[in-house]
Amino acid sequence: MSTTTTTSNAWPGLPSNITSRIIPVNDLDIHILEALPASWNPSSESKPPLLVLLHGFPELAYSWRRIMAPLAANGYAIIAPDQRGFGQTKERGRPVRKIAFEEDLAPYRMLNMVADVVALVYTLGYTSVAAVVGHDYGSPVAAHCALIRPDLFKSVVLMSAPFSGPPSLSNVGNPSTDSPLHAFNDQLAKLDPPRKHYMMYSSTPSAAEDFSNPPEGLHAFLRTYYHMKSADWKANKAARPLDAFSPAALSVMPNYYIMPLSQTMPECVAPEAPSPDEIASNAWLPDDDLAVYVSQYTETGFQGGLNLYRCGTDPLRWSKDLHVFVGKQIEVPAMFIAGAQDWGVFQMPGAAEAMRRKACRDMKDEDFVLVDGAGHWVQQEKPEAVVKHLLRFIKKSDS
Repeated sequence: MSTTTTTSNAWPGLPSNITSRIIPVNDLDIHILEALPASWNPSSESKPPLLVLLHGFPELAYSWRRIMAPLAANGYAIIAPDQRGFGQTKERGRPVRKIAFEEDLAPYRMLNMVADVVALVYTLGYTSVAAVVGHDYGSPVAAHCALIRPDLFKSVVLMSAPFSGPPSLSNVGNPSTDSPLHAFNDQLAKLDPPRKHYMMYSSTPSAAEDFSNPPEGLHAFLRTYYHMKSADWKANKAARPLDAFSPAALSVMPNYYIMPLSQTMPECVAPEAPSPDEIASNAWLPDDDLAVYVSQYTETGFQGGLNLYRCGTDPLRWSKDLHVFVGKQIEVPAMFIAGAQDWGVFQMPGAAEAMRRKACRDMKDEDFVLVDGAGHWVQQEKPEAVVKHLLRFIKKSDS
């Protein structure tokens, strides 16, 4: 196996024991951040237990920087890849590039994203993973890892995005040309004022260009976007369960989820830009750290990540291979962590309860955790709390 290892000092905010390398895996050169326990002897025949951390959108492996070292200090090997379509992960033997909307979506379907993770684990020489942890869009990838390969992934932690289970029987073989979300989006457009669902917007040909070239510049846009989905934006204190999956019920959600019909994402968040004092006081995402996201997305664009939404909003085409798992539960121990001020927990009414009572066979009440003082970026906003809950759960699952 050929790998390229770089020092951790290339990016700010990374502890000295986090390294970066590129690993050839199937059709990809996968970029990972890696933290190993200081007590581990590389010449030892045994490996430390493995934790795999899967980021969401618009994020990177770098999004785990605040929890990797503390987890490694507790005896775990920590691997955080840039997922397919993100960051420094690229097609095998080719330079990092911007992905075009017209390119094939098949590599981004859920089953293939799981295959990427499985292949990475085996390439690293492991046949068992103590826990796979996924945040945002990484959450359904982690969930499917545990659903499909319980022999490999011994426990799962889902963060910020509840998993309600594989496609239901009612969706198998449905001849409809439109997904339920398409029909729902049409209903949102009839509200006064008219709205649209962010996932449908993210699936449009113009979304990547909107994200890449906002009028205020990429740094200012990402600063506002991350701010508005964090607990720093005071309006997120209203986050709560919703009564029904209806246009009227979801219309109370912030504009970054249920968007004004005529606006782009940069346009709908721009009025909520943080003040200079708020930016200066932000300890979880200082400007030097934000610059890493800006530089990476300037290089790669956003289409790779947005392709995940495109597959999700067209399940009749891109999720057919998941129909074989109808009715299957996640059998391994499962945990859910999110910020208490994160609307993402509630954006699909009933999903969190379905996850706890049906999709996951073994999710204890104590392992459904909402962290106060955190919004959507919980592992960055409240890393100490996340590490505490992860270690409690993983050590309990190992016993």
